[in-house]
Amino acid sequence: MKEQISKEEKVKEAVQRMRRLKLLPNIIREFEKQGVLYYSEYMGILYWVSNKPEWADRIKAFEKRHSALVYHAVFCRLEFGDCLSLFYISDHKEEWELDNNDLLEGYACTYTINLDDELCSEFGSIGFRSMCGGVKRVA
Repeated sequence: MKEQISKEEKVKEAVQRMRRLKLLPNIIREFEKQGVLYYSEYMGILYWVSNKPEWADRIKAFEKRHSALVYHAVFCRLEFGDCLSLFYISDHKEEWELDNNDLLEGYACTYTINLDDELCSEFGSIGFRSMCGGVKRVA
């Protein structure tokens, strides 16, 4: 049986990744100290996930189902629906180095929730650009 990584260790890793994403320092601090989760929209504009209770519930369900810690999300409208891509820390510590290298290249393995059709939600790689203290999905 695979050993679970502690939440504290995941938070520490998340903070490092948030710095790689160039998120605003106060966003990182609020996440680290209080667990406040933000999402980016449009050109990297930041909003509280707590303002979208349905999204917060879906994120919590994802975290529980996959023993993951979501540290940021990006909302965008795509031709196949409104999507929320979750940046997360998994229990697969052996993949963390690759995940970090991808972030430096502008890519991330995320879980994207299709808000219009849950069956179309999936794990996959997205391209992003750091903007305005947040993140914009570019691919």
